[in-house]
Amino acid sequence: MIHIDIYKKLQGAHGSMSLDIHLNIQQGDFLAIGGESGSGKTTLLRIIAGLEKAQGSIKVENNIWQDNATFLPPQKREIGFVFQDYALFPNLTILENLLFVQKDIQLAQKLLEITKLDSLKTRLPHTLSGGQKQRVSLCRAMMRRPKILLMDEPLSALDPTMRTTLQNEILALHKAFNTTTIMVSHDPSEIYKLANKVIILNHGNIINNGLPKDVLLKTSGSQKFSFEGELLEITQIDLIYIAIIAIGQQLVEIAVSEEEIKNLKIGEKVIVSTKAFNPVVKKA
Repeated sequence: MIHIDIYKKLQGAHGSMSLDIHLNIQQGDFLAIGGESGSGKTTLLRIIAGLEKAQGSIKVENNIWQDNATFLPPQKREIGFVFQDYALFPNLTILENLLFVQKDIQLAQKLLEITKLDSLKTRLPHTLSGGQKQRVSLCRAMMRRPKILLMDEPLSALDPTMRTTLQNEILALHKAFNTTTIMVSHDPSEIYKLANKVIILNHGNIINNGLPKDVLLKTSGSQKFSFEGELLEITQIDLIYIAIIAIGQQLVEIAVSEEEIKNLKIGEKVIVSTKAFNPVVKKA
């Protein structure tokens, strides 16, 4: 069990705020942290890692990582950290990057096999693709068999196909080593696929906490689907109003009623859902 009870004053994107987190995480959980930029997600990871200080306590199993009298430095916290950038040693091969952390050739070979890097182990980082570099970063984080694996949007710079591949490998490593994993992500599909628990932060506080299905799905009642998007334009064609909405990387056109458009403004977030197979658009 991991007990996190911390407090820290921050200067966020919208001014000063307080990061106030009270959280229990079971051994072997895969916890995803979501929320808008500036809500405190990365700071929370850094506090768990010991890279930043905060008031309060962090206890992992029977070990106190921090409290009023104790503060363990990062190297004593049995963590692995995967950042957005890869931070690999450019003059070392893939295998040497791993062995620099821990001289355990068997573990290194196992990690390289799981992530399909075994045939590339003598290559230098500059010869690798972004996805391959992130695989090396992930393997390196696992070389100490950490109690907690921390990941800060590790796949955000990758294309969709590579993201899917890395998601599968992250899940494989998580299960193979029974590691407690905590990952920051803005991608709902990624969170749903990988995590068994989700928390959503807003202005430094947990505003939602639960199973991915309960936290992420926005349908209710007889709705068949529900997506959030941005309303770009409303045009009138004869007696019909057409709303153009950006959902992810795609634009969709949806017929809306005159009653619906009274509550809609260009540029705001909207929810697109169906009821009895008819699309419904409403303010988010």
